[in-house]
Amino acid sequence: MTGKAAIIGGGVIGGGWAARFLLNGWTVAIFDPDPDAARKIDAVLINARTSMPSLYDRPLPPEGALTYAASLDDAVSGADWVQESTPERLDMKRGVLAQITAAAPETAIVASSTSGFKPSDLNAEGGRSIVAHPFNPVYLLPLVELVGASETCARAADILEGLGMFPLTLRQEVDAHIADRLLEAVWRESLWLVHDGIATTEQIDAAIRMGFGLRWAQMGLFETYRIAGGEAGMAHFLAQFGPALAWPWTKLTDVPDLSDAFVAKIAAQSDAQSGHMSIRELERKRDENLVGLLRALKQSKAGAGQVLLDHEARLPAVGPSDAPWVTLSVQVPSSWTDYNGHMNESHYLEAGSKATDCVLDRIGAGPDYVAGGFSYFTVESHVQHLAEIHAGDRLTAESQILAAEGKRLHLFHTLRNGTGAAVATHETLLVHVDLTSRRACVPLASVAARVATLAQDHMARPRPAGAGRAVGQRP
Repeated sequence: MTGKAAIIGGGVIGGGWAARFLLNGWTVAIFDPDPDAARKIDAVLINARTSMPSLYDRPLPPEGALTYAASLDDAVSGADWVQESTPERLDMKRGVLAQITAAAPETAIVASSTSGFKPSDLNAEGGRSIVAHPFNPVYLLPLVELVGASETCARAADILEGLGMFPLTLRQEVDAHIADRLLEAVWRESLWLVHDGIATTEQIDAAIRMGFGLRWAQMGLFETYRIAGGEAGMAHFLAQFGPALAWPWTKLTDVPDLSDAFVAKIAAQSDAQSGHMSIRELERKRDENLVGLLRALKQSKAGAGQVLLDHEARLPAVGPSDAPWVTLSVQVPSSWTDYNGHMNESHYLEAGSKATDCVLDRIGAGPDYVAGGFSYFTVESHVQHLAEIHAGDRLTAESQILAAEGKRLHLFHTLRNGTGAAVATHETLLVHVDLTSRRACVPLASVAARVATLAQDHMARPRPAGAGRAVGQRP
């Protein structure tokens, strides 16, 4: 589904929402009285256009149209979704939401990005908002907490899943929802550790990113502790570590006084930690790291990686079935590049492998066929590197069946950049295998017939340049 989204408030979160909708093909109208709003949102969009498509192995829809409205009423006119992302001030949000309710279509979902206020608080002056609380950067992190009327939240969840997000609907409203209540606990204890001189801001961040933060990314809290309980599970963990809850390990109900001196102390430590980088540099570093982590989770189908896979399955499969046979269209993620600044040779092979998987799917030898006990195994590959390709570039593959004889399937992929220039070729030979015996065998009749039909067509085409080359062979 696509439609029109109105973003009211163009700060960091509003800009992130705009990117999430735009890059999924929605029309977006933004209203923000800040004269600098367009510049700030454009900076967010530059990062989003680089990082978000890099999560997927299929192209996202064509980008939607972006406009900056002269008034709130103009922005919400004809909108299917209105996202309020104004500063976290209850009086301001109440007034804005009442104005949105009066001007927006009755069928539009009206949602607030608030990190702490309940719908009953927000709607006290005539609003009809639910809470749709995202996490920064909105265009990469999938979680969005939904709070409010059940029917509206259900409609919202369907739309958000179509945007590649993970809607988490609360069973009842509560201040700060779920995630921020957890973050607040960690934040309070961290402030005490800095206040009491026990740790610096850099040490606390190291403790999170070098340890439990990595576990939380894939398992969360309770599943992590379940493993800590060993074979006896959660009950054993609670029996072993439960008594510690009564010990004075934390100061969760207290917070140190945020005096000028303490604020200066935290700011100085933070400057020493990362003040050598601009905010834009930090955002790019964050996004590159998140793309790498999320793609790794996607590979293992864990946590947020499964959300990406589900969203990718909704995106149109690449390429038509006629010539040229397009079998891959991806944006090169930064994790595919090396110290030379261009794509590493192992990822040329990975790109060719993905193109091969697409061919196998088209001949009927995809995941269902493998689940039935048969597959094709790669026995030989040859990659020829023709030109550089960099992070953020569009990479496509055109594939051709060179030969198909009994158990053997001979493929040739031409990898091209966004201008259509060839950057590499990947020639590969596969053999059909019975997964039970792990021995070569002829494919099942349905696959064999499909391969024969396609091979006859493909072999009638001109043989691609570079086919049959050996390593070191001169042009």
